[in-house]
Amino acid sequence: MRAIHNDEMTLDSKIFVGLRSARKKTVAASEPVGPKCQWDSCERAGTHRAPVGAGAEGLYLLFCLEHVKEYNKAYSYTTAPSHADVARYQMEATTGSRPTVGTRASEATEIPIPSTVRSGSAKTLNARKTATQRQAQPGPLPKQKLKVLEAKAFETLGLLPDATAEEIRRRYKEKLQMHHPDANQGNRTSEDELRASIEAHKILKLNGFC
Repeated sequence: MRAIHNDEMTLDSKIFVGLRSARKKTVAASEPVGPKCQWDSCERAGTHRAPVGAGAEGLYLLFCLEHVKEYNKAYSYTTAPSHADVARYQMEATTGSRPTVGTRASEATEIPIPSTVRSGSAKTLNARKTATQRQAQPGPLPKQKLKVLEAKAFETLGLLPDATAEEIRRRYKEKLQMHHPDANQGNRTSEDELRASIEAHKILKLNGFC
């Protein structure tokens, strides 16, 4: 039986050590790199972004390739609700119980004014001036809810509730001329119309409509 020299044992040891090191590196390379997939019980890397959706614009969840496909397939891009599983992820992301990436987008509260940097274009200057004037103007006042007698008064005069003070006065004069005793030839119905018109005008005047 051939004797094994120390040199041969040293060489064999180096070979085995090298093999073991290579195997460890291979295992380490297969481990997830970066954020983990946010799909339940998935240990793969979350390399793909998926939008959270309405109410959380600008925020994204992170999934692996397989689960981002599953998420997108069940995600509703219309007003219809998403699949139950996807809806749960969206709700958790919106409430903050599931981490997200990105920045939540906020809607502009004012109409954007064109750039204030001077331009040689008259069109740009006019657009800037118009936008500034539009923002300076007060918004329309909310419509006042009419009381029963006020609504009846407008109806008696044959006017819409948004009639101006001038329209109310003009219609009232027309009613007076139409139903005046000199013009109605003793018609009792016309007299009733005259009294109703006078009462309607009185109600609208007392309440500040004319």
